[in-house]
Amino acid sequence: MLRYLGVRKQYSGQIALDGVDLDCPEGRTSVLIGPSGCGKSTLLRLAAGLIRPDRGGVWFEGAPLAANNLRAARLRMGYMIQEGGLFPHLSVRGNVELMARELGWPAERRRARFSELAELVRLPARLWERYPLELSGGQRQRAALMRALMLDPDLILLDEPLGALDPIIRVELQRELAAIFARLHKTVLMVTHDLAEAVFFGDRLVLMRAGCVVQQGSAQALLQSPAEAFVADFVNAQRAPQRLLAEAAEHMRPADV
Repeated sequence: MLRYLGVRKQYSGQIALDGVDLDCPEGRTSVLIGPSGCGKSTLLRLAAGLIRPDRGGVWFEGAPLAANNLRAARLRMGYMIQEGGLFPHLSVRGNVELMARELGWPAERRRARFSELAELVRLPARLWERYPLELSGGQRQRAALMRALMLDPDLILLDEPLGALDPIIRVELQRELAAIFARLHKTVLMVTHDLAEAVFFGDRLVLMRAGCVVQQGSAQALLQSPAEAFVADFVNAQRAPQRLLAEAAEHMRPADV
């Protein structure tokens, strides 16, 4: 479905990606993880055609992304950026239906697809005509996901889709988003900084560092068979807060409860 071959990208002399080879299998969820600045979001922007590689290529459905096929490829992708990226001057309906309107979909078709997606993500009808600033963070994320799914894309690109939410809302949307992925059987490439979230969503995890893929494969392989010391360090660093909380709870005196 999506393939990166020897992709290199730099900004102002700083290397963002350094010869990345990566396959994202059809119908599976691949999750990019790693420290800030390792190149995760750059891979998504390359897939969406927002930037071009300096060397190497990005292939979609067996063809390299290029000027002559980029628009057609983009129409088969849904892209959700960090914090949703809704246009503040448009209502929820205006945001979600924007591209369908530009493509000339009849009003009846737009309304039917909008209602279908609102039911899928559980966005109440009372919110459909509101503007982004009138919504909660979770409601904005649901609307942004509807926009990404509006054209029924084959590939869904998600950049920290739940990163700005408080923990309770985040857990709720994690469950619902996973159910949506399972129901739609789409190819998904997701970026997150949270290892637990990556394990929850990912059929395949791709751990990156300094513009390179360090290890990719199942969560079990990443957790139990780290390819190098950095992988083990990254996993342990993410586990540490949970261990500290568990130890604190175990040793808490009754008077502290």
